[in-house]
Amino acid sequence: MTIQRTSAEENQSGNVSKASRKKAQNSKSGRWLWFWVGMSGIAMVSATAGALLAVSLTSNLQQAQLSPQEEAVFDGDRISGSGLRFSQLTRPVNILLMGMSVLPPDVQNPPAETKNLRYQPQVNSFDGLSDVMLLIKFDPETKKITMLSIPRDTRTEIEGHGVKKINHANLEGGPALTAKTVSNLLNGVAIDRYIRINVLGVAKLIDALGGVTVYVPKDMKYQDESQHLYINLKAGKQHLNGDQALQLLRFRHDALGDIGRIQRQQMVLRALMDQSLNPATVTQLPKVLDVVKENIDTNLAVEELLALVGFGVRTNRSNMQMLMVPGRFSEKGEFDASYWLPNKDGIAKLMAKHYGVESAQAQEPQTVEPGSLRVAIQDSTGSDRTNLRPLIRSLEKAGYRNVFVAKAWGEPLDVTHIVAQQGDGNSAEVVRQTLGFGEVRVESTGNIGSDVSIQVGKDWLEQKALLEKSTQP
Repeated sequence: MTIQRTSAEENQSGNVSKASRKKAQNSKSGRWLWFWVGMSGIAMVSATAGALLAVSLTSNLQQAQLSPQEEAVFDGDRISGSGLRFSQLTRPVNILLMGMSVLPPDVQNPPAETKNLRYQPQVNSFDGLSDVMLLIKFDPETKKITMLSIPRDTRTEIEGHGVKKINHANLEGGPALTAKTVSNLLNGVAIDRYIRINVLGVAKLIDALGGVTVYVPKDMKYQDESQHLYINLKAGKQHLNGDQALQLLRFRHDALGDIGRIQRQQMVLRALMDQSLNPATVTQLPKVLDVVKENIDTNLAVEELLALVGFGVRTNRSNMQMLMVPGRFSEKGEFDASYWLPNKDGIAKLMAKHYGVESAQAQEPQTVEPGSLRVAIQDSTGSDRTNLRPLIRSLEKAGYRNVFVAKAWGEPLDVTHIVAQQGDGNSAEVVRQTLGFGEVRVESTGNIGSDVSIQVGKDWLEQKALLEKSTQP
């Protein structure tokens, strides 16, 4: 029996057939699209892995030869994944970063070409004083990066060498003795790895990252003919190359001395992280390492370094915290030299809160009473000081009894910074909620005599009328 179709049935059948073919083609093209996306991703990972493998095979990032006893000071457990997860951090890790400023007299065998010079140049060595010291915690559990600045003049016990400034530890016993000294100072905190970079490498590193845009807080001019050190920077926001950034980092001839320098280091570090920690940095890492490898000494493997950079790329900038060892300047005649005298109770609280190092000294209430906090006001708007009175009255009304106006903040700010100077981000957040504006920053760039510093920005001018109205009797 022959079945005859109507033209409508034939058209419908044809449409279904076309639709089926189109669907099949779309399905095929979709599969090919995902295939090429997958292949591109694999190619990128493979290229990065291959480049890193090439770097690791052709360069040794560790310059120092540590004895087994010295190696045992550091936790040797793996910190990064394996296989395709090689760029992922697998556990919290503490890195001791040291910036070395090395002159010919600091080393046993100075380069021959320095002997006939009338000045003392910086040399490519790691045997001198560690003028910059940071303990950096990378924590994949909290998704935070915490940087603790240790003033070079900190007075502490160096095992086997008596009480000295902490920057002498590297001169006396290299990275292992420095790590042990830092750990003893900071209530026994574990140190997993170290990085030493000398002053010659810092400029190269910043240049390799494309320079850094930062606000220079004031005119800086200083020269030391004996070291061929020339500092000449103008105040204001500007893009600095490696040599200029080094001038900003090394300047310390102001009222705060080394503490002022630490504050500027934190400013530059934050700016570098904001500008450089992005996916492109990961692919550029081999090139950057090739530029600075002669000026770096570290017991980090290349894949571990990649894991740290990768973690930094994925970390929200609000989760980057910058602290400083709490303490005070020694008074004139108190000791035979000027020191930063560490505060043991302050260290205990800071290490418990940010590094998980518990101690009996660290026990404190979860919330700090407003009346016990020292709150500094630093204006950045250039306004008359009388414009700050409503702000002060608002804080006093909320129970903050120790509020004072400190030296103005040099950089003009659009948004007010509520700075947790002593690392207490919770108290800084309560201050922000009291004011109703601003953003909290856990760093040590504020007034060193405060617990919280309010660096007043332009958003305050918008809130001023509301605050004045609310504080009227």
